[in-house]
Amino acid sequence: MLQPLNLPPHPFKISDDNGTLTLFDEIRKKNIIITPEEWVRQHFVQYLIKQKNYPRSLIKLEGGLKLNTLQKRTDIVVFNSVGQRILMVECKAPSVTIDQKTFDQIARYNMVHKVSLLAVSNGLQHYYCTIDHEKCTYQFIEELPVYVKG
Repeated sequence: MLQPLNLPPHPFKISDDNGTLTLFDEIRKKNIIITPEEWVRQHFVQYLIKQKNYPRSLIKLEGGLKLNTLQKRTDIVVFNSVGQRILMVECKAPSVTIDQKTFDQIARYNMVHKVSLLAVSNGLQHYYCTIDHEKCTYQFIEELPVYVKG
């Protein structure tokens, strides 16, 4: 049984391959093994597309980035129509408590990407904040903004 999340449900195409559950990832266009973190990532992507109007074509999943000498992966990055990163999302499994360590992780990734809107979710709790890179400040916000073309 897949855990219900605090995100809108979506009719995923789920398959059982000898006891391993997979779902069709509409962004990567392939079947992906459903881990607890992937379950959150897939729901969050659908939330971005269906509730917040972010275009599917501007969403990238598990993109690579180099942090100092380490190769890391961002869960979700959303771009605007001219290719600038506008939103970065860090997804955790529902069993993972979102704490300072989680925020530190996305902040480290953002030293590379310099995105002004960040989100952290374990599928049950979601935190959003805006970053002002010039003033070196951040502010938590209640809701993710709806996508505005530009």
